[in-house]
Amino acid sequence: MEDTEIKHVLEAALLAATKPLPVDKLVGLFVTKAPDVDKEIVLNALTALANDYEDRGLQVQEVASGFRIQIRSRMAGWLQPLWEERPPRYSRALLETLSLIAYRQPITRSEIEDVRGVAVNPNIIRTMLEREWIRVVGHRDVPGKPEMFGTTKQFLDYFGLRSIDELPALAEINEDGPQVSPQADLIEGLEAVEEDAAASESN
Repeated sequence: MEDTEIKHVLEAALLAATKPLPVDKLVGLFVTKAPDVDKEIVLNALTALANDYEDRGLQVQEVASGFRIQIRSRMAGWLQPLWEERPPRYSRALLETLSLIAYRQPITRSEIEDVRGVAVNPNIIRTMLEREWIRVVGHRDVPGKPEMFGTTKQFLDYFGLRSIDELPALAEINEDGPQVSPQADLIEGLEAVEEDAAASESN
């Protein structure tokens, strides 16, 4: 099977999919008609496809759950009239809480409140659980056994990350400005990628 045809199959699959596709699933597309196409060939074809999209309004993006084709963030402003609903914009309190979970996981509600200095609105936790951005990863071994929260693959996918290690380092976040409060430091890490994420979700 020619390399160009492999790219075409992968491109069609990524465009047709409603969610990121893992490499193994992409390899599975070729099992019947081209069993010689293995994981290495698929990964090379994905790299070539990404290069083909380099100067276009679309891009091949790898996230935690696999690969997807998405619009580039710079296109979002042009395409806004096509979207019936604007991408959701989340409150600073929600992003601040999510940032604390992302950077300091596993973390309990009371530990979040200690850092923020205010009580966590139950609706914020509920929203993040419903969006499957966070999950209960265990219970702290202290009286009351409070729940500990951590992020999920859906969180990584939404923010266009392959792993939690790709979150901006706090030192990088603050390199252009003075150190401020811990919660402000943390939230800037997610705000740095939220615009890209909103554009991707609207695609």
